[in-house]
Amino acid sequence: MSEQEIVTSIADRLKASGDVKIAFGEPQVVEGKTIVPVATVAYGFGGGRGGGPQGEGHGGGGGLRVKPLGVLEITSERTRFVPVVNATRLATMGIMASVCIVWMLTRAFRKRK
Repeated sequence: MSEQEIVTSIADRLKASGDVKIAFGEPQVVEGKTIVPVATVAYGFGGGRGGGPQGEGHGGGGGLRVKPLGVLEITSERTRFVPVVNATRLATMGIMASVCIVWMLTRAFRKRK
């Protein structure tokens, strides 16, 4: 298989996995509401080739990342987006804010003395 064929094969596999159903999941009907999962999709791709006195080689690779954002909640009255709450991220941000506040207060009191 040539380098071009390898790169084309990898790119084709990534494209095939990039269906809109990855970003917008299959709708589910629950208690009279249609729920549609929503996510962001990101791709990465790379390849390389090298040669030297010991020989030569080439390779390539790619990846796909899907991150849930929330759901669309569809009823006969309205449609709304309900975001996913990342509790770990919220807790981390709260801890970081607390540390910053304590540091600033400590620094302010030290300067007064």
